[in-house]
Amino acid sequence: MSRRTGDAQPSLARASGSMAIATLVSRITGFAWKVQLAWVAGLLVVNDSFTVANTLPNIIYELLLGGVLASVVVPLLVRAQDDPDGGQAYTQRLLTVGMTMLAIGTVIAVALAPLFTRLYMDDSTGNANAELATAFAYLLLPEIVFYGLFALLSAILQAKHVFGPTAWAPVVNNLIIMATIGVYAIVPGEISMNPVRMGDAKLLVLGIGVTLGIAVQALVLLPALRRIGFRFRWNWGLDARLKEFGGLALWIVGYAGISQIGMVFTTRVLTETAAGGAAIYANAWLLFQLPYGVIGVSLLTAIMPRLSRSAADGDTRKLIGDLSLASRLSTVMLVPISAVLTIAGSAIGVALFNYGNTDVADAKRLGDALAFSAFGILPFALVMLQLRVFYAMKDARTPTLIMIVMTVVKIPLLFMCRDQLRPDDVVIGVMLVNALTFVVGAVLGQMWLWVRLGRLQSMRVVRVIVQSVVAGGAGVLVAFGLTLLVDLVLPDSFGDTPTAWVKLIIQGLVTTVVAFGLLAVFKVPEVAPATQRITRLVRRG
Repeated sequence: MSRRTGDAQPSLARASGSMAIATLVSRITGFAWKVQLAWVAGLLVVNDSFTVANTLPNIIYELLLGGVLASVVVPLLVRAQDDPDGGQAYTQRLLTVGMTMLAIGTVIAVALAPLFTRLYMDDSTGNANAELATAFAYLLLPEIVFYGLFALLSAILQAKHVFGPTAWAPVVNNLIIMATIGVYAIVPGEISMNPVRMGDAKLLVLGIGVTLGIAVQALVLLPALRRIGFRFRWNWGLDARLKEFGGLALWIVGYAGISQIGMVFTTRVLTETAAGGAAIYANAWLLFQLPYGVIGVSLLTAIMPRLSRSAADGDTRKLIGDLSLASRLSTVMLVPISAVLTIAGSAIGVALFNYGNTDVADAKRLGDALAFSAFGILPFALVMLQLRVFYAMKDARTPTLIMIVMTVVKIPLLFMCRDQLRPDDVVIGVMLVNALTFVVGAVLGQMWLWVRLGRLQSMRVVRVIVQSVVAGGAGVLVAFGLTLLVDLVLPDSFGDTPTAWVKLIIQGLVTTVVAFGLLAVFKVPEVAPATQRITRLVRRG
């Protein structure tokens, strides 16, 4: 046992730090191709239709098996390592069952593509084209099987504490998509929307190229699997643990299904209002997730095997300690970034998106949506962390119940946004609603874990949150004052985009320096490991 929990197991800081550069590059390149598409296609009907179609593989994959693969497979594989064969047979059976389900689900999903697109959008307002989204969906839905393969292979590697290939694989995918959009831009002609033709060169380039990127993302993990000695063979045998897997899977499929009910209402509200709402929301949501993706995902990926081992050993004290540490590290790193996005949201939207076919008003609307929702980044990260703790304890029921409450809160607020806000402001309201539901989820999750585990070192976490919020708020106030000076100094003729870049640089630097400076003054203990990790990453770079 000591071999797993002792020095042979990489430290949380070292493991998460080693992934952060890859994750940062992945998130930047992922964001870059979204911006690239906005420049080339604008934030109007084509982008809206592609955005809806491109979310369908993710949605259906999550409903089939995605949440299961991301949440409970690593704990089960860690426990299987105690088998005489090190878990080889169990891993092969799990991979066999998972890939079979995904392959069957993919075939059915492609056949039902028109039904799925009509569920999420219609042509009643003229702001989106369901027929075009369906054409894209036929090309993009085969991604489902490759998403599943990537998740399964990643889980096998992570259970062995191998994180690098999983972190870098999405970068390869993003580079392929960027190349695809480059080809899309130079291919002559336009996508026909009346009628929609599957043979349009631009439509085929975009759809096939994006799917190819996901396929390559999965396949590049195969060499890493060979290096750890894993060899796949079809194994159709069943055992009691696979039945346990099925019980957990049902609850997690329920979790994904309930979350997608919220997504259906979100998408319909966005496509029923101002044109470009779905594309603006998708890009704002991507920016919202960027800090969590770089910091939170690295932390959670590294901590999941540790949580799983602590839960398997019944070591509640260590489980609580890792939960508390991850919560506090997330807080000191994410709250200052939330402060930056709050003050600089509008500038970010204009600076990054006011190019090509994108209108400055749409770019500003995107930035405002980000600014109004930025406070939800930490609650979002805490919800994701709490889910991992529940799943490590083989409790898939509680997260599903929490998601029910979050969705019940969310749906009426979405309709309130649609009915009470101007059409152009609906996307801002929708992002705000998302952030509020994460606050609800984080509070519920903390209460539930307190009931299950007892004292959670909550006061340590709350103290760090309060100190971080005060520091971030001070940074926002100072940056706001300097922004007023910038408005007085810069002439109107300077231009929207250059002005946005000047504000972004000033607001970002000032807020960051003030926030982290105050955290150091407050002597927040978690600042030291966080800054040391950043220093190590800079030196590696």
